[in-house]
Amino acid sequence: MNFTDQQVVAGQSAEQPGPAAAAGVAVVTGGNRGIGAAIVRRLVHDGFRVAATSRLGTEAPAGALAVPMEVTDGQSVSAAFERIHQELGQVSVLVANAGITKDTLLMRMSEEDFAGVLDVNLGGAFRCAKAAAKPMMRARSGRIILISSVVALYGSAGQVNYTSSKAAMIGMARSLTRELGGRGITANVVAPGFINTSMTAQIDPAAQEKYLGAIPSGRFAEPEEVAGVVAFLAGPDASYISGAVIPVDGGLGMGH
Repeated sequence: MNFTDQQVVAGQSAEQPGPAAAAGVAVVTGGNRGIGAAIVRRLVHDGFRVAATSRLGTEAPAGALAVPMEVTDGQSVSAAFERIHQELGQVSVLVANAGITKDTLLMRMSEEDFAGVLDVNLGGAFRCAKAAAKPMMRARSGRIILISSVVALYGSAGQVNYTSSKAAMIGMARSLTRELGGRGITANVVAPGFINTSMTAQIDPAAQEKYLGAIPSGRFAEPEEVAGVVAFLAGPDASYISGAVIPVDGGLGMGH
């Protein structure tokens, strides 16, 4: 392996042995900010050697390898996974977190708005799962974790493209479970609700109060709370959980 100090963003020296090799290698797409960055930080803390991918691949949380990846481009995905394999080792955990929104009402939504969001959110998860599954199948062990959304379960006006992409992740995870489960690979979905991120902070205060009133917990989640669920699914205690959808929404979507 050739995981040099220059390739670690404010990270630990690869010359120092630690628990990371035992924990495995994790890839987090969209791992440079928001929920993705929180997941990266948690997995690094838990001893994983982590690659945080983004379109430019110029930044990542401390201790992670920053890797450029365009999830809509199969060649870019393959090249990124090859680099990760060379630098960190065989991938044992995939967290498909990269996603975009292009919100507008149905009658104003263009074909490009619909197809573009599906290509990033759903197509990106497919391409990364395919790239990750090959070494996992050889190892007869692996974790595939898809970051969806609670709107996948109960819908959202103005987000036909986004909700469709996130709902399809549930079918993807359950199909992967049936296809790969016999090889020791699990596939699960984490469905966050409202999370305290820079995007949420831009919501009008009156709208924030309305949303908070619908959440039994009475607050938005912190990104670290989503990361905790992902870390559980990535770890040994979740080895018999597969095809599950775990909401992290403070009770917002109960009954769905």
